[in-house]
Amino acid sequence: MSVPDYQSLMMPVLKSAANGEVAYRDTVNLLAEALGLKEEDLTELLPSGKQTVFANRVGWAKTYLKKAGLIEYTRRGYFAITPRGKKVLESGIAQIDNQFLAQFDEFQEFRTSKSEPDEPEIIPEVEDSNTPDEIMRSAHQQINKALASELIDRILQAPPDFFERLIVRLLISMGYGGSVKEAGRVLGKSGDDGVDGVIDQDALGLDRVYVQAKRYASGNNIGAGAIRDFFGSLDRHKASKGLFVTTSRFSSSAQETADFLSKRIVLIDGAQLAKLMIRYDVGCRIEETLHLKKIDEDFFE
Repeated sequence: MSVPDYQSLMMPVLKSAANGEVAYRDTVNLLAEALGLKEEDLTELLPSGKQTVFANRVGWAKTYLKKAGLIEYTRRGYFAITPRGKKVLESGIAQIDNQFLAQFDEFQEFRTSKSEPDEPEIIPEVEDSNTPDEIMRSAHQQINKALASELIDRILQAPPDFFERLIVRLLISMGYGGSVKEAGRVLGKSGDDGVDGVIDQDALGLDRVYVQAKRYASGNNIGAGAIRDFFGSLDRHKASKGLFVTTSRFSSSAQETADFLSKRIVLIDGAQLAKLMIRYDVGCRIEETLHLKKIDEDFFE
């Protein structure tokens, strides 16, 4: 048989974790054997040449199951079934696909949000009427959406001080702070009167941005009280600018509070943080560059 599409692999991937934690690579090998795939099917590569089509589709099935809460990542390269996933298996349904996963709020949020190394490429679901350019851009959006979600997952799984180091790296990449060594000396003062760090806007340190970093899980949103506390900290430091970063979200009241306060406070939530990391190549890297060419009209004149 040919390589199944990623939705057809969702149920087999979920069943592979029915008895406990499993490794992604082991799952790929076990499913390949169970499905009786031929050697030519197993060696077919993606256009990048860095991953097989089958491994890629197993990876995307795993990603979608995770976003729906049917499995969870336990450690790097490993995953396990969740209580919700067990209920799905016990229900006796024959197949899992995107339509089935749409019943779960987490999956809906993932699919509609404006926002793994094993899963860098995907051919998205598109209408036949779409042009090749539209298909390509849709695929790019799908890849970045999954990458953004994975970046936040990795941040939440990392040690507490990793988040502060990440903010240093990101701000340096964006042109603040001079050097990583210099910025590292001023950031990472957790609990220092409500300020986690100070970043120079220029090489001489004539203008500074005070930083508050909160690593919260999804659903644990930042409220207006935290913004007012940060504002008070800026006042005590005689600072005029502040940056508040979180891996979760800011409530509407928190956003309104930041807008109306007399000091400039910029809020960066998890979605914006992930986008900035992707834009400035922090925590991710370019896997492949595609050159799109068109006719040079001047050449033929």
